[in-house]
Amino acid sequence: MKLHKILFLFACGIVSVPAFAGWQYNGYYIDDGRYNDDGSRFVIGFRGGLSLANAKMKNDIGTLDGYYYINPTTGMAVSQRYFADETEAANAGFTYAAVGNIGSLPVKEKFNKTAFAAGASVGFTIPYHPQWRLEAGYDYISETEYNQVPLLEGEISVSGGYNGNIHVSSTGATSTISTDVISAVAYYDFFDGNKKQLNQLIPYIGFGVGYASSRTTLKLSDIYGDLSTNTDLMNYGTPDSDGIIQFEPPANKSEYPSSTNFAAIGVIGASYGISEYTFLDFSARIMYIPTIKWNLVNSDGTQHREWFSAENMIYTNINVGLRFEF
Repeated sequence: MKLHKILFLFACGIVSVPAFAGWQYNGYYIDDGRYNDDGSRFVIGFRGGLSLANAKMKNDIGTLDGYYYINPTTGMAVSQRYFADETEAANAGFTYAAVGNIGSLPVKEKFNKTAFAAGASVGFTIPYHPQWRLEAGYDYISETEYNQVPLLEGEISVSGGYNGNIHVSSTGATSTISTDVISAVAYYDFFDGNKKQLNQLIPYIGFGVGYASSRTTLKLSDIYGDLSTNTDLMNYGTPDSDGIIQFEPPANKSEYPSSTNFAAIGVIGASYGISEYTFLDFSARIMYIPTIKWNLVNSDGTQHREWFSAENMIYTNINVGLRFEF
C-alpha cells in the first residue's frame, strides 16, 4: 500500500504546481476588459475523525474435522485432546461422539469497532458547473482489534459413535485490521452562482468508487483442543510437549495483506466558508467493502489458509477538515 500513497502524493504535487501558479485565472477576460469567472477551482482538502466499522463475520475454514466425546446425560461435549488429558473419574459417562465439521460453526460475534480515520483529496470544480466537484482521495483507517474466545461456537452434527447434534466451542483468536482506500468521488454542492457563499453552511453529497487494501494479523490458539488432532493444520505450527499446536509464524502471529477490494463510497456533508478560499468541512464518509479476510500463515509465509472474514464491511468515517478552493 506504500506505493499507492507515494503515487497519490506525487499526483497531488503535479496538479498543485500549475494550479497554484495561476490560481487567479479561473476564467478569461472579455473584450471590454471585464473578467468572466467560469467557476472552475482547484480543490485540495484534509480531514480526520472517527471511523465506525461494522460487518458480519464468516467462518472460512472449510471442511475441518474435530473429534469429540459427549456425556449423554448432561449433553456436555469435549474434544478428543481434552478428553485424553482428563482423569478416568472426570471421563466417567463420556462416550465417543465421532467426527464433526468445525468449518460449519458460526463466528460468535459481529465486527463492531471504532478506529481513527484520516484522509486527503485533490481535484477541481467543473467550469460553468461549479456545483460539481471531482476529487481523487486517500483515506486511512487505523489499526483496531478483533479478539474472540471462543471465536466459533454452535451446534455441529456428529455421527458414528453418537448420532445427533452437539454444542461445541472452538478456537481462540486475537487479531487486528487496518485499511487504506484510494478513491474517485464526484460531489454536488447545493449553492447558486459561480462562487460559494461565505459564513453559511453549504450542504453537499458525493458518490464514487475506490480501491481498498486491508492488512490483517491473526494470532490463533487451540484453547479447546479440537484443532491439534488435525494433521491438516500441522503445517502451520508445531505441537508442544502436551501435543497442542503452537501456531506459527514467530510470536504466534500470522500477518497477511488481505484481499484487495472494490469499494463503494457515499458522502454527505456541509462546508462553511471562513474566507474566499478556505472552508471548514464536516462530513460522514461511508465506505462499503465486500470482503476482508484473515488468514492463517505458516512460518515462512509460503502457505495461507483462510480462517474467517468480515463480510459486507461498512466504514462510516465522521470527519472534520479543511478544504481550499483556488
